[in-house]
Amino acid sequence: MASIIPRTFRNVTALPKRANWSTGMKPLAQPMAHRFMATSQEQPRLRLGSTAPNFKALTTHGEIDFHKFIGNSWTILFSHPADFTPVCTTELGAFAKLKGEFEKRGVKMIGLSANDLSSHDKWVDDINEVSNTNLQFPIIADADRKVAFLYDMINEEDMDKQAIAFTIRSVFVIDPAKKIRLTMMYPASTGRNSAEVLRVIDSLQMGDKKGVVTPIDWQKGDDVIVPPSVSTEDARKKFGDVREVKPYLRFTKA
Repeated sequence: MASIIPRTFRNVTALPKRANWSTGMKPLAQPMAHRFMATSQEQPRLRLGSTAPNFKALTTHGEIDFHKFIGNSWTILFSHPADFTPVCTTELGAFAKLKGEFEKRGVKMIGLSANDLSSHDKWVDDINEVSNTNLQFPIIADADRKVAFLYDMINEEDMDKQAIAFTIRSVFVIDPAKKIRLTMMYPASTGRNSAEVLRVIDSLQMGDKKGVVTPIDWQKGDDVIVPPSVSTEDARKKFGDVREVKPYLRFTKA
């Protein structure tokens, strides 16, 4: 007979009974799977446009309050499965080299890896050596996966396991209003494209500034699209030259 227990909760040890406080007995520690499993009440729905959940955490640059860290800047929060792993090492090196490009766009970067600070500090030395760079953005120490669960940076397959779940490769682009504007999720086996992260930030910032949208494979400097909510007449008043391919597909200069 097929199990009626949801897959996520199979093979999980029962929670310990409530402590008898009248006898002074302390409660038993929860099993590992329960300590790191977010409940529906704890797990926020992270949709585009949602406020990015705030948290406090230790980083390689000291303790932070995430919303205070964001301040009035755009921010990229990106996670990594573990320190001293090959794909993660190449990724952080690539992002470190693009520090100037992100700063031009008013973007802060902050990484996250599921290890402690002492591990992070040693790993940064490796990243700098391998990529011939100088990594200067903070990396969150998330050994207990609190931030990983808060932002749902967990592979579903790991939720059944008694061991601590791996963190996947997630990217969150957050605007100065603390709103989640874009997310990307990759499996541990697939490295990200740092140029694509820059491209989508250019697109988001262009849209906010000029009220336009961007087509497939758009790059900074390419023509943009007039959104359907703007009439061609109003578009010409606002943008000047408008090239109409279809009544609903109109291009203009960025």
